[in-house]
Amino acid sequence: MATDVDSPVLELTDANFEASVLEAPGAVLVDVWASWCGPCRLMAPLMTWAATDYAGTAAGPLRVGKLEADPNPLTRDRLKVQGLPTLILFRAGQEVARHEGAMAQSQLKAFLDAHL
Repeated sequence: MATDVDSPVLELTDANFEASVLEAPGAVLVDVWASWCGPCRLMAPLMTWAATDYAGTAAGPLRVGKLEADPNPLTRDRLKVQGLPTLILFRAGQEVARHEGAMAQSQLKAFLDAHL
């Protein structure tokens, strides 16, 4: 799948996860999703919103990436993902927060504000 060059959301894979998330400075929000998951599709526009809205926060820019669960089993399993969608917030390579299931924009904002 080609990455949209205009999208502020990174396309994460087993191959680039360590460099893009675990070795990245600052905060990275990872959305673990699947194409067959309805709630995952509802969350997609919110990932673009978060990447844009949190690009210049006081805590530093938030990077946002999407990891498709099925073609990336190594990372999915390493993250111990139980349900989809799962949002995991990393800071300096460490998991700091996790949320399983879809949420509204206001809930996502509260989740990010609480942990950034």
